[in-house]
Amino acid sequence: MFLSFFYFIRAKGLDVSLNEWMTLMDALDRGLAHSSLTSFYHLCRSILIKSESDYDKLDLCFAEYFEGIETPEDLPEKFWKWLAEDEEERDINDKEVMDSFQLEFEQLMKRFRDRIEEQKEKHSGGNYWIGTGGTSTQGRGGYNPAGIRVGGYSRHRSAVQIAGERNFRDFREDTILDIRQFQMAFRKLRQYSSRIDTAKTELDIDATVDETCDNAGMLKIVYDKPRRNTVKVLLLIDSDGSMQIFSGLCNRLFQALRKSNHFKDLKTYYFHNCIYQDLYTTPRCRLDDSVKTEWALRALDSEYKVIFVGDAAMAPSELYRKGGNAYVGMYNDELGIEWLNKFKRKFKKQIWLNPNKECEWDSMYGAQSCEAIREVFPMFELSLDGLEKGIRKLLVK
Repeated sequence: MFLSFFYFIRAKGLDVSLNEWMTLMDALDRGLAHSSLTSFYHLCRSILIKSESDYDKLDLCFAEYFEGIETPEDLPEKFWKWLAEDEEERDINDKEVMDSFQLEFEQLMKRFRDRIEEQKEKHSGGNYWIGTGGTSTQGRGGYNPAGIRVGGYSRHRSAVQIAGERNFRDFREDTILDIRQFQMAFRKLRQYSSRIDTAKTELDIDATVDETCDNAGMLKIVYDKPRRNTVKVLLLIDSDGSMQIFSGLCNRLFQALRKSNHFKDLKTYYFHNCIYQDLYTTPRCRLDDSVKTEWALRALDSEYKVIFVGDAAMAPSELYRKGGNAYVGMYNDELGIEWLNKFKRKFKKQIWLNPNKECEWDSMYGAQSCEAIREVFPMFELSLDGLEKGIRKLLVK
């Protein structure tokens, strides 16, 4: 059974080495799972998983492989009534008088069904009936490490269905991000700040240790120039139109960047579908809240790392025709694609983050414009994995 589970999770994309699997088997031989599938689940998570982004993958694998083992929801109404009335919870540390042996799960489910047929009244305490506060393998408010929790809430996290709850879906690399995840991803830009030309005022611990050792143990303090963040970011966000459904996501991205204190400078402008002669300072994209694009290109030096955020979905004319600007009265003399190329020529590093899933880029509305923009800028999906790939692209020298 366990060997087939190993092949199953490998086939599902979890990178589990043979050495890690043998460590898990050794833990089982030592009885660390306590004959409990829930304990086995926690062992798998702590031994086999190397990154929090894989927690949800393990949960999906676990729930699918052991899907036949679950808490039945078709309990007769009288049992729910008994369980809800005058519930007395057992002390969380009281583990005495348990069933004398641990049940395999097929036996556990059979016993559960048998108890439903046998039981005729409410029961509290004890180690046999479906009830509250006892040590039976069925019920709630008591304790049994291999039991089935029926309603209520788990105080011991011993229910078989933990994996099915998918508590780690937000940690997946392909999930849409929240503010915290955005901040964690953008912190990687901070790690690549360079030393500035200034006085040596910061203690260099490693050099101090080396020099002290070379000096026969006599302390010799070494100072170095302090590290200062020199990363500058230009954020350009597509607003309105087809991007409305992603407004919440873009707002979280903006908030995450605003709350980050590890950039030397952050400039944020908005545009609609494509960049033309004006950039906007608010998502409303109104002319009275705008700056000239040419001014921004002149004012910002080439070291700014440019991040475009948009679905790249528009009519081809908005890229390839004069007057293609989707805003009425905002005639553009220069083609939209040429404005994009101006940014490519001006700045050394640029990426485009697309909130649509990458698998949809070739078939969604605006696939033609999306492909054209991908020929100008490296495009990445706006997921944790996509953002980290984009940041690595920005950092390549």
